[in-house]
Amino acid sequence: MSLKAILLFAGAALGHTIHSRDTVRGCGAPEPSEELLQVSRQFAKQEAESVNGFSAQAAISVPVYLHSVAASQSTVLSDATLQSQFNVLRDDYAPYGINLRLAGTTKTVNPTWSRDQGEMEMKRALRKGDYGTLNIYLQDDLGSNLGYCYFPTNAPSGSTAFIRDGCSVLAASVPGGSATGFNLGKTATHEAGHWFGLYHTFQGGCTSTNDGVADTPAQSSPSSGCPTGRDSCPNLPGLDPIHNYMDYSQDSCYEEFTAGQAARISSFWSAYRA
Repeated sequence: MSLKAILLFAGAALGHTIHSRDTVRGCGAPEPSEELLQVSRQFAKQEAESVNGFSAQAAISVPVYLHSVAASQSTVLSDATLQSQFNVLRDDYAPYGINLRLAGTTKTVNPTWSRDQGEMEMKRALRKGDYGTLNIYLQDDLGSNLGYCYFPTNAPSGSTAFIRDGCSVLAASVPGGSATGFNLGKTATHEAGHWFGLYHTFQGGCTSTNDGVADTPAQSSPSSGCPTGRDSCPNLPGLDPIHNYMDYSQDSCYEEFTAGQAARISSFWSAYRA
């Protein structure tokens, strides 16, 4: 099957499964469909065959909108806090040739939307930009999750997939927020990773393919805290990537993406969002 056909198939399949979010503590991003995993495998093959390998990826420029969606005026995020959250996001992606710019912010008081009810209604009202524009909704209550975000798919402008696109992030996880251990603004970095096409580092567990990226060591399960030296797949090379933004470590433990993840972002960007 050609890559174009796989992309079309994956987009159609993902559209039917996107609301099946896990409700585990941490990230509620949807489980990637088999079709989307097939796309990733095709990208992995192309990246491995590339003359440049993981280097010399074209720069990516992304406008970002931050939407504070609160239950009351007292919990609306300030301009300073929104700027601080954006700065963390920008600085985490900048080393990988991904240039984020703050295109705008909105502030909305809506108790229903703030507790993650009426998702599509909220996004129809607030979403801005094209499919290459990152919209992040900072909400008061996401149940057991710190956030969730949607993977790239085929999403014509105005379609359900287009409107639904973006990331929901717990407002308490912004820099200086009340989410103990998760209040340095790194949840937005993690969720945006999904928006760019990255899976959790523990996707697939102790397998040679794990998350589909060649330079992230296999990992059997999410990390908790910052467990230095953790090796949950002792029969495979490398320690668990506890410092990777796509694990479940605490914010203070997060430090990096890999060159392979940067290449994967570039692959997904070119195929879906560019």
